[in-house]
Amino acid sequence: MTDQIARLRITLDDIEPVIWRRVELPLSNNFKTLHLAIQAVMLFENYHLFRFDVGEASYGIRFDNDYMDPPTRNAGNRRLAKLVERGITDFTYTYDFGDDWRHSVVIEEVLPADPTADYPRFVDGQRRAPPEDVGGPPGFEAFLDAMAKPRHPEHKSVLQWYGRIFDPTDISPGEVRARMATLAKRRASGKAAHASKNA
Repeated sequence: MTDQIARLRITLDDIEPVIWRRVELPLSNNFKTLHLAIQAVMLFENYHLFRFDVGEASYGIRFDNDYMDPPTRNAGNRRLAKLVERGITDFTYTYDFGDDWRHSVVIEEVLPADPTADYPRFVDGQRRAPPEDVGGPPGFEAFLDAMAKPRHPEHKSVLQWYGRIFDPTDISPGEVRARMATLAKRRASGKAAHASKNA
């Protein structure tokens, strides 16, 4: 039987113009893999904590002193297939609780996997995601303003902080695909190890 994949659209909330990505992941993948895929396509660095919110349930990294109500469940234990079975098509993903990057995630469709493709796979998207630790949506807006105006009093300092010119329209598809290829390779080697263990 051909594996099935979910095509998802991930939109960064509270930012205009809209920053979004479309990805495809096997239904057998869990939220931990989806988190890594979002990190890859948004060019984040996985420096901070994350959480998926699905209805009343939250999934992320579990801690013994979890103050969340209800407590955060392990992201590695929730597969996309379970959401599809339950008819859930949208949920949220939050990365970096300081900058508070909230994303709306929508399962657009479920499709047969392409046997010649590697998954997770980047499909398309628009606009570059914010750099790490820029200060959330207000900080990103100030960063873009200073970066775009050479005479802005903060231009030199944001350029020095970021290390290069920030082009908000360039999503660096080559870098995104390279990151996704690394993730797909890790997934393939994990599947191969699991298969040989069970052979």
